[in-house]
Amino acid sequence: MSRPLRAGLIGLGMMGRHHARVLRSLEGVELVAVADPLGDPHDVSGELAVGADVASLVAAGIDYCVVAVPTAFHHGIALDLAGHGVHALIEKPLAANSTEAADIVAAFADAGLVGAVGHIERYNPALQQARARIANGDLGDVLQVSTRRVGPFPARIADVGVVKDLGTHDIDLTAWVAQQPFARVAAETAHRSGRDHEDLVTITGRLADGTVTNHMVNWLSPLKERVTAITGEKGAFVADTLTADLTFYANGSVPTEWAQIAGFRGVSEGDMIRFSFPKAEPLRTEHEAFRDAVLGKDSQIVSLAEGARTLAVAEAVLTAAATGRTQTL
Repeated sequence: MSRPLRAGLIGLGMMGRHHARVLRSLEGVELVAVADPLGDPHDVSGELAVGADVASLVAAGIDYCVVAVPTAFHHGIALDLAGHGVHALIEKPLAANSTEAADIVAAFADAGLVGAVGHIERYNPALQQARARIANGDLGDVLQVSTRRVGPFPARIADVGVVKDLGTHDIDLTAWVAQQPFARVAAETAHRSGRDHEDLVTITGRLADGTVTNHMVNWLSPLKERVTAITGEKGAFVADTLTADLTFYANGSVPTEWAQIAGFRGVSEGDMIRFSFPKAEPLRTEHEAFRDAVLGKDSQIVSLAEGARTLAVAEAVLTAAATGRTQTL
């Protein structure tokens, strides 16, 4: 029997603690080293000594590393890991800017290493179901993808705004579900809470095949919502990624003859189905996919190149908001 993969983790904050939990329970993987220059505020290290940097992880003989540090440090840590021949799963966004993202992509490609970005929404069961059903033709041609991702400000975020933190989820999942890249974007942002970065954005866009997109994202709402609506020729899918529910609203073929009800509900109302399917934890599914990729198995990871493209769209969104002009990608 082959030995377990030896995993390291750098960054023991709010997200790092969840990575540690999953790594400890992942079949075929052993968490052997952790590091964070600020220590271990959530007591996730267990019996492991808390190192200060990549060097301490490399010294433990790791095969791959999960990077859960603030975005500003992704570039340096990723290049350090690539230089030591260590595969890496890097939390999103991939880097602070596209120049740094390109450096990371090139470093891992040159070293022949597996690199992935933690765009966890791809592993949400509701969105995976939606994508599979769209590929099966259940919606016909996709016409529009609309997302709503709002909630209160997370105090752990300090180095990027809502576009690169939350908005990249919606940019990535939209291109992935529709299997089309963004062609252009326009946006409006706002700074309402006194922080350096934007805390509200509305994005409109178009994918390469003509699909229209819109995204409402903020850190200002007391109500937390994570909803994706995908409208197609045959109806609409609505995915709630907080509950991992997927509902199909079919276009109707039976007219409503009762005039008052028709006016209230619409003349094309059809069947509504909430699908039943297994709901694995997205973070575990993400880790399983990355483990398999490191082992050379066929696996659906979010590649570094895809992470870089998502970041480029996010930067175009910020430019569009700053200039008032639609940006072509």
